[in-house]
Formats: sequence, C-alpha cells, structure tokens
Amino acid sequence: MRKVVFGGASSLDNFLAREDGAVDWLLWGDEVADIMNAFWPKVDCIVMGRKTYDVAMRDMPKPKGKKAKNPYGDVKTFVFSRTLTAGNRDGVEITADDPGEVVRDLKDQEGKDICIMGGGELARNLFEAGVIDEIGFNIHPVLLGSGIPLFHGMKCQIDLELIECRPFKNGCVYLSYAVKN
Repeated sequence: MRKVVFGGASSLDNFLAREDGAVDWLLWGDEVADIMNAFWPKVDCIVMGRKTYDVAMRDMPKPKGKKAKNPYGDVKTFVFSRTLTAGNRDGVEITADDPGEVVRDLKDQEGKDICIMGGGELARNLFEAGVIDEIGFNIHPVLLGSGIPLFHGMKCQIDLELIECRPFKNGCVYLSYAVKN
C-alpha cells in the first residue's frame, strides 16, 4: 500500500502563508534542499485543494506563447474543488469527489508515495478520513500573528509518533511524524 505524506513549511504559530498568500518569510537552505531532493523521487502523485492549485499555477514559470500545464510535470496531480469544473486539464485531474475516498482508492493502487500539498482544509478532511500516514514540516522561527492556517479544527484527535527532529543552521526545525492509526 502506498504511503500518504502531508508536509511543507509553517511558521511557529501554525501559518503556512500570510493572509495574502505571501511566503516571503520562508528560509531556504542546503538542509531543506537535501530533504526535498530525497523526498521527491519517492512520490508519483500529488493531491491538493483548489487554492493551492491556484498558487501553483500563478507561481510556475510560463513559457512564452504556451498555455500553463501541470506545474508538477508528469507527476499525477489531483485537485479537489467545489468551484472548478471536473475533468482533466493539461494532466491535472480536477474533482469534486470525496477526498478521503479518492485518496483511499489511490493508496490501493500500485505506485510510489502520495504527497498532500498545501493547506489545512483538505488536510483536515484527509486526517478525519484516516488516510494520512505521515507528516513532515519545516517549522520556521517566526510568529506571523495571522495568515492562512496550516491546521484547522478537527472532529477527532490525531496521535503521532516522532520519526525525526532535526534543527537547521538557519534556525528552522524539521519534524517528521508517523500517524498512529
């Protein structure tokens, strides 16, 4: 069975971006690059919500004279949306189906790990559906005070088991947990 991993970066006070979506506070470094370089070859499927998809499409480089394509190349990408029309767009599958059911079905298929990308609304649904196996976050040494929250209130407690805790030279701390089921 494939593993489902939810990860990214957040401020110490639980925000993944400023209210306007800006991430100018993120600190990059060789240690993060090493983690990302080890992570991406293990993934062949990305799942995200519509808001994260909008940011990915906005921020990806656009070749002159060509329309935007899947920002993740050949990686199978699913976007959950209640506002976009369902269907395949340039290698991205847009769906309004239940995220927990879709991810549960994806876990049963052959393939590499599945990456849950973006924010807390989709993650809340997937945590409550019991389909997330692992979380990993680069916690940044900043208190934003407000912004787009990483974790939203859930109907249940999610117990975790520490896999790794690694401080970085730039003051960030990388945390990885297995979700106890």
